[in-house]
Amino acid sequence: MVPFAGYDMPVQYPMGVLKEHLHTRHQAGLFDVSHMGQVRLRGASVEAVIAALEALVPGDVAALAPGRIRYTMFTDAQGGILDDLMVTRFDDHVYVVINAGRKRADLAHMAENLPGVEIEYLGDDAGLLALQGPAAATVMARLVPGAEAMPFMSATTASINGIPVQFSRSGYTGEDGFEISVAARDSEALARLLLAQPEVAPIGLGARDSLRLEAGLCLYGHDIDETTTPIEAGLAWTISKRRRAEGGFLGAAIIQAQLQNGTTRKRVGILPEGRQPAREHTDIQDQDGRVIGQVTSGGFGPTANGPVAMGYVATAQAAVGTPVNLIVRGKPLAAKVAAMPFAPHRYFKG
Repeated sequence: MVPFAGYDMPVQYPMGVLKEHLHTRHQAGLFDVSHMGQVRLRGASVEAVIAALEALVPGDVAALAPGRIRYTMFTDAQGGILDDLMVTRFDDHVYVVINAGRKRADLAHMAENLPGVEIEYLGDDAGLLALQGPAAATVMARLVPGAEAMPFMSATTASINGIPVQFSRSGYTGEDGFEISVAARDSEALARLLLAQPEVAPIGLGARDSLRLEAGLCLYGHDIDETTTPIEAGLAWTISKRRRAEGGFLGAAIIQAQLQNGTTRKRVGILPEGRQPAREHTDIQDQDGRVIGQVTSGGFGPTANGPVAMGYVATAQAAVGTPVNLIVRGKPLAAKVAAMPFAPHRYFKG
């Protein structure tokens, strides 16, 4: 157990990080992500809430049908990323999940910038469990018949063994997965019910990080923060044609200019040669010894069966296949810029 964002969190369970990682890739892993912030936004109408929220995020929330989800970011006036978040539209409210370490800042940001919107932070009264892996749909269908047919990036409500839940289908491991919001008083009972299924094992922070890295997904505070824009981070795909044209969100002018003219640096995947991993803050050099960037996440990828990393490099050196050197313990480690993800995404597409 380690301190994490104000909570005690498990790094690993008795299975160990490597086996937990592979179990999630082959079966189903259960993650306790109750430290994340769950927020409900209400107003005169759900359309009014969405209009207010779109002033803070570049994502196209207005295009969401009820029960559908969008991944987007809070941006600041300079186009930097204050947090990344999941936004779900329901008939009478908008449900938002924010990062644990950004809860206080995000809630203050929303309170200051969402006039006329009621912000209900669920706090520690609500738990959040994530079931990830190719067997997740089989397990969920056993408990909630029909769950296996849910579209990717959708949400609904149900009852599991008499426990009321709200659950979505997305996933931060690159695998098919379900995220289940449940009252805190019912969290342990639901977790034990899920762990009683033969396909499911508990997974800790260690495997969560290696799974996320292999999937090429950003971790706030490491791969994205206020110093990075969505375009530098390779997240331009989250901004629809309408939002690119209309703007209307914090930092829009800067982000629109970057969409049109490009950026001086880009987030890229990196594959070191050999077996030695390169960790966060490792300098990246070009073949002439010039520092061109820095690793933001790195480690051993059990599915990739080797070290993997991501980081930012100067745009001129961002092409896949570009040779680079990673300065590990003062010595250059040969590597190359690589396409992400390092393990293929297997989200449910119907």
